[in-house]
Amino acid sequence: MSSNKKYWKSVEELENGSIVETLKNNEFVEAIPTDEFLGNESALSSSSTSRRDFLKYVGFSTAAATLAACEGPVNKSIPYVLQPEQIIPGVADYYATSVFDGFDFANLLVKTREGRPIKIDNNTISGAKFAANARVHASILSLYDNMRLKEPKMQGKPATWSVVDAKIKSSLADAKSKNAQVVLLTNTLASPSTEKLISEFIALNPTAKHVVYDAVSSSEALDAFEAVYGERALVDYDFSKASLIVSVGADFLGDWQGGGFDSGYAKGRIPKNGKMSRHFQIEANMTLSGAAADKRLAMSVANQKQALVHLYNLVTGSAVPVSLDAKFKNEVTKAGQQLKAAGANGVLVSGIQDKNAQLLVLAINQALASTAFSTSGTRQIRKGSNEKVAQLIKDMQAGSVHTLIMSGVNPVYTLADSASFVAGLKKVTTSVAFSIKEDETALLSTVAAAVPHYLESWGDLSLTKGTYSLTQPTIRPLFDTKQFQDVLLSLNGNTSDFYGYIKANSAGVISGTTWNKVLHDGVLVSGSQGLSAANVDYATAAATLSKSKSAKGLELVLYTKTGLGDGQQANNPWLQEFPDPITRTSWDNYVTVSNADAKEMGLSNEIVANGGLNGSYVTLTSANGVTLENVPVIVQPGQAVGTVGLALGYGRKAALKEEMMVGVNAYALYKDFNELQAVTLEKASGEHEFACVQGQKTLMGRGDIIKETTLEIFNTQDAKVWNEVPMVSLNHEEVEATTVDLWDSFDRSIGHHFNLSIDLNACTGCGACVIACHAENNVPVVGKSEVRRSRDMHWLRIDRYYSSESTFEGDNERKENIAGLSSSLSTFNEMEKAGDNPQVSFQPVMCQHCNHAPCETVCPVAATSHSRQGQNHMAYNRCVGTRYCANNCPYKVRRFNWFLYNKNSEFDYHMNDDLGRMVLNPDVNVRSRGVMEKCSMCIQMTQATILKAKREGRSIVDGEFQTACSNACSTGAMVFGDVNDTESQVTKLAADDRMYHLLEHVGTKPNVIYHVKVRNT
Repeated sequence: MSSNKKYWKSVEELENGSIVETLKNNEFVEAIPTDEFLGNESALSSSSTSRRDFLKYVGFSTAAATLAACEGPVNKSIPYVLQPEQIIPGVADYYATSVFDGFDFANLLVKTREGRPIKIDNNTISGAKFAANARVHASILSLYDNMRLKEPKMQGKPATWSVVDAKIKSSLADAKSKNAQVVLLTNTLASPSTEKLISEFIALNPTAKHVVYDAVSSSEALDAFEAVYGERALVDYDFSKASLIVSVGADFLGDWQGGGFDSGYAKGRIPKNGKMSRHFQIEANMTLSGAAADKRLAMSVANQKQALVHLYNLVTGSAVPVSLDAKFKNEVTKAGQQLKAAGANGVLVSGIQDKNAQLLVLAINQALASTAFSTSGTRQIRKGSNEKVAQLIKDMQAGSVHTLIMSGVNPVYTLADSASFVAGLKKVTTSVAFSIKEDETALLSTVAAAVPHYLESWGDLSLTKGTYSLTQPTIRPLFDTKQFQDVLLSLNGNTSDFYGYIKANSAGVISGTTWNKVLHDGVLVSGSQGLSAANVDYATAAATLSKSKSAKGLELVLYTKTGLGDGQQANNPWLQEFPDPITRTSWDNYVTVSNADAKEMGLSNEIVANGGLNGSYVTLTSANGVTLENVPVIVQPGQAVGTVGLALGYGRKAALKEEMMVGVNAYALYKDFNELQAVTLEKASGEHEFACVQGQKTLMGRGDIIKETTLEIFNTQDAKVWNEVPMVSLNHEEVEATTVDLWDSFDRSIGHHFNLSIDLNACTGCGACVIACHAENNVPVVGKSEVRRSRDMHWLRIDRYYSSESTFEGDNERKENIAGLSSSLSTFNEMEKAGDNPQVSFQPVMCQHCNHAPCETVCPVAATSHSRQGQNHMAYNRCVGTRYCANNCPYKVRRFNWFLYNKNSEFDYHMNDDLGRMVLNPDVNVRSRGVMEKCSMCIQMTQATILKAKREGRSIVDGEFQTACSNACSTGAMVFGDVNDTESQVTKLAADDRMYHLLEHVGTKPNVIYHVKVRNT
């Protein structure tokens, strides 16, 4: 049968019911500030204005305000004197490119308007396998960041490039004459041309060496793979080929080993012919991968190491002694037995930062002969070496490094022992930092060399072995910047520019095709051979790992958040305001603590009267004496007892606007580049105010929101059992809600009629759709204090739900055994208690574009209306801001502009300067104060598609219609299209047995459809 589990959105919802219930019934959580325009009480009482005069004044002022609202600002446009042939005003151009910044990577299409890049899309051509995540989508805004380094500097003062070149050449000549060491310190490059250029540089400077530094290290996995296969690379797992997935501490749907695995994973998670993959997740922090898992075990990293050895024993038949806690052993044994039975259809991954652990991963997948594990097409996006970076710091402190040239790194911020690096940097004769920002490292370097954004640059990439992609500029450099590679060419005495160098260097790679073809497509696939494994003593690795000891005190597990990642884009307000998919909190990092540990230490979270979330502070001290004070706490369901989590990428100060200087720098705890650290927590005084949206815009506990079932029930029961249609009363009889209608319907079969399908099985909560919607629709950023007041402006939110029971059967049996009123009250109260390890579901929610929309019937000025194509329209210049529509919307998806969010010094989020506003989409209005807004189902995109097909005299092909969110979704969870096209994918999805509508019993007839979540438990 369908699940009757009780879902709860937050711990606070369970533990502070009275406030939460009050907030549920208030559309706007704070009173309207009438005192600001009515004056104080004494002034009002002394007023002699008559009631008649007062009403005249109010009537006149309301009319005047309405007329003023209809008058938009006058913007003068200057036409081209000589119009470029390739630019047609009003028509977008697209450029294929690829990005890799040392952390994130993707194959992209960049949308430009009149020469301005304004949006990132995924390149879907064959061979372009890496889609943009939320950070890559937001990188378009970083292009227009006014805090960028606009020109080179020497000793903190502006300089010319000729002076900089001369300074570096002089330093290199001095180093050569003294036989002194020269070091190039870069991030992983994954660029064949840049790596060749560095080799040429080293050949010309014999004392030079290249050190690769990844801020978030994968060195142990690289060391293990190199020991077995002789190549420093990572496996590019294909989860679509796995029927059973076991993950031990690897958040492969997040940033583990670069991420980008979600597309393949989702293919196996949608039930087809009664089958879907099964996923076991063993982890400490609650992650995206853990949220998606069928079975999740919350355990400490010490236990994870024992679990991995136990799995190795079960798969390979070894008998290495393990000391795994008894409460976990039974479940781990089941996972291991199923993994062995799956054979080639199984795969195991691990994020444990230990070379021995990573050797066991390779051993297990070799034993399985896993088809998801392939040594051909290995990932080239991590090459860093912890040992070489540590040695560099020692050399710098010893004064043996004469010239240090850095590119793509910020070690002063990201190194745990930053003080040692800074001390060593002072002993370096010449230090050069190639950086897009005047960041922490650039400020302390002799030369701060301004580099262009990747959208202003040329480059080539080999993200995986056997692929070749190009990075091309989509706009001329905005500032006086120069690429690191162009400077290297000059230092090598090469008069060519980097574009010419890439083109010449590519000749051997692109044989059989042309440069223009590769530049147009963005990517070329040539393939690569698999690698042969060497004989490695896996038994010794297993024995060594099994002897690992537990850390004293609490285990701190450091991680990167979906929003900020490694912190490179900390000055990007889109990412700062992006709610974390798990905690739903923005503008902060925080310590995540289990409920049991929180109670023991007296830590708590609570929702206060205005709807904001407050939390305790702690002082966090690591085993090596590093202390972080006043770190806020989130009590996180699913956090393993005895462990805490903290995100990297926050706490930056340099080259950031004041509003973006948030959080604490967790890199200070990243000792030996290991995410696992021993720490102690001590409760501190005070309460932290979070910007958390989880308790906001609630659907008020109504049913048929999340629908779930198990694969067994899905395969054996009729759809009416697991996708139950809600019943309503008609003439005192219960009938299906879908058969009752309060309004007369009209014929929707003529022309186009749009539907958006959302598959809960495929949605991983990654948030790429949220940022893509931001970019496409000019959604404003409002800041932490406004988010806290329930005034965030996201058109699309991803609700995260926890379930109270781990199984359907236990939940249902418990309810069926209720006897009497008193028993029901106590039982239901107990069932609502937060579980230590709840199941998690994500649900994207936007305007449902109801065919019978309750917002349309209450708008007094007809600002919102319905179209024949199924979209609910907003006429912004008609809206007078009554907010009746928001009150009458059961889905809580409408957003009110309480303030003017652009050209307003109170909201300094890149919209107060001409540079920042270059990112705005000219096809979408920038809304003003007092106007209601919401998802438009990207009407500008659907109309552009219709007009293009009409101009070309052809029919529209299925897949051409897209919204920003469906275009950004790499898992296939969101599918948009025309349901009047009987052959379209969305039409077939609308007829699927798993399809249901959100709050179907309300009778709004939405054009957004959902699919029941199926778990393979």
